[in-house]
Amino acid sequence: MANTSLTRSQTSGSRTTATISVWVKRGGLGTNCDIYSACAANTPAGNPDDALHFDTNDTLVWTFYGDGTNGVDNGTLITTRKFRDTNAWYHIVAVYDTTNSTSGDRLRLYINGVRETSFGTANYPSQNTNSGGMNNSSINLYIGQRGNSAQYFDGCLSHFHFVDGTAYNADTFGSTDTTTGEWKINTSPSVTYGTNGFFILKDDNAVTDRSGQGNNFTVNSGTLTKTEDSPSNVFATFNPLSYRNNDSQRYVTFSEGNNTAIGNNSANNGNAYSSLGASSGKFYCEIKATDVRGTGYPNIGFMSEAGANRTNGGSGQITTAGGTAYLPNGRLVVDSSETASWGASYTDNDIIQLAMDLDNGALYFGKNGTWQNSGNPASGASKTGAARSFTPDGTFQFFGVAVYESSCEVKANFGNGYFGTTAVSSAGTNASNNGIFEYDVPTGYTALSTKGLNL
Repeated sequence: MANTSLTRSQTSGSRTTATISVWVKRGGLGTNCDIYSACAANTPAGNPDDALHFDTNDTLVWTFYGDGTNGVDNGTLITTRKFRDTNAWYHIVAVYDTTNSTSGDRLRLYINGVRETSFGTANYPSQNTNSGGMNNSSINLYIGQRGNSAQYFDGCLSHFHFVDGTAYNADTFGSTDTTTGEWKINTSPSVTYGTNGFFILKDDNAVTDRSGQGNNFTVNSGTLTKTEDSPSNVFATFNPLSYRNNDSQRYVTFSEGNNTAIGNNSANNGNAYSSLGASSGKFYCEIKATDVRGTGYPNIGFMSEAGANRTNGGSGQITTAGGTAYLPNGRLVVDSSETASWGASYTDNDIIQLAMDLDNGALYFGKNGTWQNSGNPASGASKTGAARSFTPDGTFQFFGVAVYESSCEVKANFGNGYFGTTAVSSAGTNASNNGIFEYDVPTGYTALSTKGLNL
């Protein structure tokens, strides 16, 4: 959601009991970012302030302040464990129930169906304490932001339920698959939503309440986009934990759900790699070069696992060993060896197509619907026009880019159907029905996603 937030005004409801259920996929790490908040605009100290958010330590916080008493903590849970997997969906159920006679049950957190029991901070409210902002008619409700001031949530949210007046456990909203052991979603839970209850972001970006209570939201800031990514099919993004850097700074900045990469250093390039890789199968993606710098950046291409999985000064570059890159001047770079006039040059807003055939050992590049070097990704063992040919040996390959300077930028479409917040103009054909792309997906190829890896 990046700089996107939703809001609605509240009417009077239960100030002692409520339940939140939401599926969350994180983008940025190491910052305060709110999933939910009920507080006054700009939240000065002492104002009612209830929030569910990740903090700078990447721990999950369920906290309540205010109710007329400045600076008083009316209840806070801060998990011990950290949530740093940007490729996973977490199901969070957060319960506020001060009517409960057991102190330790008045605030509860469940992650993927399991109740959290280890906390760095555990301060439980007194019995029958009113929340400061929750279901308070004088306080607005925000999703994806802290009280209209900052702390935007960076990532994706799905199936957001809020229940006014009833405390539910996690098994109301999900269940364990008896075959796989995975926690799976209940798409239509049977709950009593109450006066301020709502159900939004069900399978799309609609902010219309589907609980039957009519508690619709409005977009408060930014642009709310639909994503194909879901708990049942996770698409690749750029991996913020795998990048080329030095000991003191990254050379690449990620945004828009880690699908946009931009350089941040005028002297060094920053390499970024997909969060998913594969050692077999055929996969396709598109990367738009939204800001080209000179003839050399961005580099767009592929990286073997030896380079893509190293960080902190030791990571391989896309134009060194294990890398295959297509440059704006039309050059092809394979393991540091350049081939001039290999393909067409590209510039701002050109879309580069990438296809990896890991069954036959071939990598291909296209530009705006035309495969370069007369390439044919569907040619199989003949590897016609491949940018790189190799013998498959179980080594993983990743999609990758290198960006340079503070304005060199790319936006990847790994199958979500968007470049940043801009939808593809007219989706091409895709026989796998997995992912939405600007151009036709080559026969036999699919998006790099958890579903795609299992086709």
